[in-house]
Amino acid sequence: MNSATEQTTESESTSVEDSDPIRRVFRAFSYRDFRLLWFGAFTSSSGTWLQETALNWLLLQLTNDPIYLSYNAALSTAPILLFTLFGGSLADRMDRRRILLTSQWAQLIFACTLALLALLKLPVPLLVTSALLISFFTGCVQAFGGPAYQSLIPSLVNKKDLQNAIALNSIQFQLARVVGASIATIPFVIFKDQMMAASVSFGLNGLSFVAVIIALRSLNVIHLPRTQCGGVRSQLRDGLNFVWRQEGLRSLNFLAFASTFLGLPVTTFFAFFARDILQTGEKGNSILVAISGAGAVTGALIVAGLGNIRNKGRYTLLVQIGFGLSIVGFTLSPSVWLAYPMIFIASIFMMCVFSLITSLIQLLVSDEMRGQVISIFVVAFRGGMPLGSLLTGFLAHRFPITWVIMAEGFMLTILAAAFLLSKSQVKEH
Repeated sequence: MNSATEQTTESESTSVEDSDPIRRVFRAFSYRDFRLLWFGAFTSSSGTWLQETALNWLLLQLTNDPIYLSYNAALSTAPILLFTLFGGSLADRMDRRRILLTSQWAQLIFACTLALLALLKLPVPLLVTSALLISFFTGCVQAFGGPAYQSLIPSLVNKKDLQNAIALNSIQFQLARVVGASIATIPFVIFKDQMMAASVSFGLNGLSFVAVIIALRSLNVIHLPRTQCGGVRSQLRDGLNFVWRQEGLRSLNFLAFASTFLGLPVTTFFAFFARDILQTGEKGNSILVAISGAGAVTGALIVAGLGNIRNKGRYTLLVQIGFGLSIVGFTLSPSVWLAYPMIFIASIFMMCVFSLITSLIQLLVSDEMRGQVISIFVVAFRGGMPLGSLLTGFLAHRFPITWVIMAEGFMLTILAAAFLLSKSQVKEH
């Protein structure tokens, strides 16, 4: 970051050092570059959730098979397992803003291509295959753009405001989920032709990337790549050895993977629950996604309000038990009047679990190993959902999907209880 930007951010951050609690909560917004990137990313994330909600509904309508929802979830997020570690290394070796711009332009092209294919009303097998391939390619560029984005944030604010900036960034993503899912109902209400409605949704997502591209080009920050010692393979080996030697870190990564593997597949099948279980149609699908996002925002605000509490590990395990039980409650809900509150509560627990595990990881890792350990954590955290969704989709061909997701909720609860009763170091932190 250049000296002019450092002076600007220091003077701006000083202006929020007062007793106003609202200004303290949003103090990272006093930094111009952070504001630009936040609102640009919010617009883009809203478009992404808009497309994801519309695409899941369209896939279910075209194939009448919920396993295609798991295919889409797996293909869109599996690249995280394949490329995130390499993307993190690249973010340290290259201009992060250039990586992000390339990622955003690629996603814009993918979204517009999907909109065109839906508008042309290709035969169902060809359209479904094309949509799944585009989801995979989008996941690939996100695997490189994600680490660059996360690595860019610390250069936009002073170190003392970094935790606040990270919290606001989490809220940005979940709030975009609410907005994007809510907007997703509009094209399907306006256009009776579902292919046309989906095409409009995908096109709007393409336009949303313009906002973050403009924001990135407007940043004052300058990233100077550091000279790296050793190759990516040696860095990965050192990080894996470091995590494996510490039971606390090893267990936290396992819990993060289990939380997404067993807890997040329910969100993949919202379209199926809306159509076949709750019978609320495409509007109900959007409502479920929006309610889940609202619950996640609430959970993030709760954790932010708790501050640096003691016994984070014990609270993490207790909240994870609540997460599993609320998933079970959702699958047993006989009507929307119970299903909606249950998914809201489950999402609060979900975000609390994720935030607390992230905080514990940051607490236990040393500065010199932070980047390598965090990249391993991201793979564990993000890798669980595609694998869990894929397994859930296959099991749904043999058993009712409500039974499968209920069993996953029970397993998550039992796992957390086992750690709570064990001698694991997790509950000691």
